[in-house]
Amino acid sequence: MKFDQSKLPLKTIGTVLMALICLFNSIYTVNEGHIGIVKRFSEAKEQVNPGLHFKVPFIDGVEEIEVRTRKNEEKMASSTKEQMPVTVSVSVNWTVDKTAALELFRQYGGLSQFENRILDPRFRSATKDVIPRFDAERLIQDRATAIQAIEANLIEEMKDFPVTVDNIQIENIQLPVKYLTSIETKQTEKNLAAAEEHKLARQNLEAQRDVNTATAKADGIKVVAIAEAEAIRIKGLAEAEAIEAKAKALGDNPLIIKLTEAQNWDGKLPATMLGGQNMPILDMRVKQ
Repeated sequence: MKFDQSKLPLKTIGTVLMALICLFNSIYTVNEGHIGIVKRFSEAKEQVNPGLHFKVPFIDGVEEIEVRTRKNEEKMASSTKEQMPVTVSVSVNWTVDKTAALELFRQYGGLSQFENRILDPRFRSATKDVIPRFDAERLIQDRATAIQAIEANLIEEMKDFPVTVDNIQIENIQLPVKYLTSIETKQTEKNLAAAEEHKLARQNLEAQRDVNTATAKADGIKVVAIAEAEAIRIKGLAEAEAIEAKAKALGDNPLIIKLTEAQNWDGKLPATMLGGQNMPILDMRVKQ
């Protein structure tokens, strides 16, 4: 049996359509990284987390507030400590406190209004307060210190608001071309001076190393000489003691002289008046 739509009352069709429209208008989703602000007759009533939700159709509305890290950039003209004109481009990364999204919306009507009325003016003020503390050369070479000072200023300014200042960057610094050239020249001179200083330090190190080597060598020779002199002294003392002991022994026992002569005999008989080729006459008779 076929369904004949023409036989349905128009009232029923209208009711079905209205129900479908109400159903579709009662379902909504909040994207990840955002907080949903539910408004009833334009009045903020509650905040909801990312995901699928239901609302009263035709009465409730939903507006999202991003709670991921946001980046605001500013480009502003200022002057350095020596009154040098400078243009700086700075950026701040900041985050809305998730638990206070409803409060922020109620007070400021959304992120754009909060940025325009609160964040950006204070960010510009914090930057312009810091830049004149630095001369141009230091601002270029010590950018990190300037960033820390701006960040400290802005954190203090934003401490009563439901946001967190994550970090600040100085993206670019524009100075007059003439002054930039002079800074580059000065930096080149510093680099050359540093190179010469390093070279001199290396030469001094090498000279000191040679001195240390020579000193060590001299100390070694001195130690050897002292050792040799001590050995000679000890040997002399030993020899003197030996002579003294021998002299004492000779004095105590004259026979030692004979023993010494016998020990020193070379095995040759003494020469006689008969001449060197004649043998002496020995008495070979056996005594009775």
